[in-house]
Amino acid sequence: MDEDQFKTPLFDAMVALAESRKVSFHTPGHKSGKGISTRFRKFVGPRIFSIDLTTLDEVDSLQAPKGVIKEAQTLAASAYGADRSFFLINGTTGGNHAQVLTACSPNDTVLVARNAHKSVMAGLIFSGAKPIFYLPLVDEELKMTLNVTTEATLAAIDANPQAKVLLLTSPNYYGICADLKEIVPYAHKKGLTVLVDEAHGPHLRFHPDLPPSAMDVDVDLAVQSTHKIIGGMTQASMLHAKGPRVDMTALAAVLKLVQSTSPSYILMASLDLARMQMATEGKALLDKAIRLAQEAREKINKTPGLFCFDSAVCKSRFRGMGGLDVTKLTITVRDLGLSGYEVSRLLNTRFGIQVEMADPFNVLVIVSIGDRKDDLNRLVDALREIAKESRGNRPFSFGKIGLPPFGRPAGLSPREAFFSELQYIPLAEAKGRISAEIVTVYPPGIPLLVPGEQVTEEIIEYVTEMSQLGATIDGLDAQNSTIAVVK
Repeated sequence: MDEDQFKTPLFDAMVALAESRKVSFHTPGHKSGKGISTRFRKFVGPRIFSIDLTTLDEVDSLQAPKGVIKEAQTLAASAYGADRSFFLINGTTGGNHAQVLTACSPNDTVLVARNAHKSVMAGLIFSGAKPIFYLPLVDEELKMTLNVTTEATLAAIDANPQAKVLLLTSPNYYGICADLKEIVPYAHKKGLTVLVDEAHGPHLRFHPDLPPSAMDVDVDLAVQSTHKIIGGMTQASMLHAKGPRVDMTALAAVLKLVQSTSPSYILMASLDLARMQMATEGKALLDKAIRLAQEAREKINKTPGLFCFDSAVCKSRFRGMGGLDVTKLTITVRDLGLSGYEVSRLLNTRFGIQVEMADPFNVLVIVSIGDRKDDLNRLVDALREIAKESRGNRPFSFGKIGLPPFGRPAGLSPREAFFSELQYIPLAEAKGRISAEIVTVYPPGIPLLVPGEQVTEEIIEYVTEMSQLGATIDGLDAQNSTIAVVK
């Protein structure tokens, strides 16, 4: 182990500054907590406010790091196998914006796996790049969108020799990975820069039983949500860069544009500490998380009416994938005669258990280094109780297809459609019109419609039915009844 990985230069500098008790005549205005609401201070304690800092000589500047932030980012790059790593304080959303803007110029052709997050689509709008989307594999029986296959990706590359960039999402929300080991060398051979939204994979590098990380297979740019899976605080992420295809100077310049000039030092400290934790004890921590997830998966699969796929199913049934992050538990509940949303609500209101996400047929549980055996036992017991009460119900069915549909290409780039003259019309009357908005079910945030795509009857029906199920729809009005289209 690299002994330097025990260092936490940014956090140490912040603590030292706080303990020096210097008089503050700078932002933030609460002045080390002295101006904070009493209720807030009583609940969280006073010490957190002493490290809520601004850009100062002692703690460096995120916009132009040359001291402890630079040292902390260098340690992160070493831990993650990158040439450069960058701290992000507005989540992986900002990282996706930055990597698209760095790699893509206006009118560049970009191959994009259609299961991309809405932040990727926003990056395309900002950059003016022109995407060519290709579709992920779906499992008709589970009614689940998987990931893109190697075969489909290589075919998309061969069919579009003008493309300059390939953009993938791996793992997806359900932990299913694209086969980066096969895809990335082929894309590089064809001259493409490869970007990966690895929001759900900041832990992959630290355990041999998990799929390989993007940096391990020489992806050019990858962004990770440190806060989603490991020890970062919410909104704290990292962007990793590797290889000669990335202009590091341009990347740093883009980050100055998309990141706040008043970054949260608390978020950055959590990144410094999360990196140290994973680099020095990640294997042991993940051993436990994987074991707890596997034990829960086995118990769930012994419960009538429930199914939770594993690595063997991923290998044999989800052909062309790159493996499964087994810390994600996707629990199929439709044989209980209940929707995923109904099971999620029951777990929350009756059993005090909150899951990461629900869809019409599943609930998704993230097992992380913060979970304990009692937590998983409580989940399993609750699911068994729900299953027992639901025995004899007919399987839940939903809509004509059950799977989320995508809009049809309509000849406009996302940027062209987004900045066109708009018209707001009832969704029910929007068939055939060109969307000017990103419309998603959130989570997982994969767009049903991207600006420049044509609204279909299937999308209208799907959005209407999902709204009735209680899903959160983003991109329409508050009643999910009005959509922005190109006039």
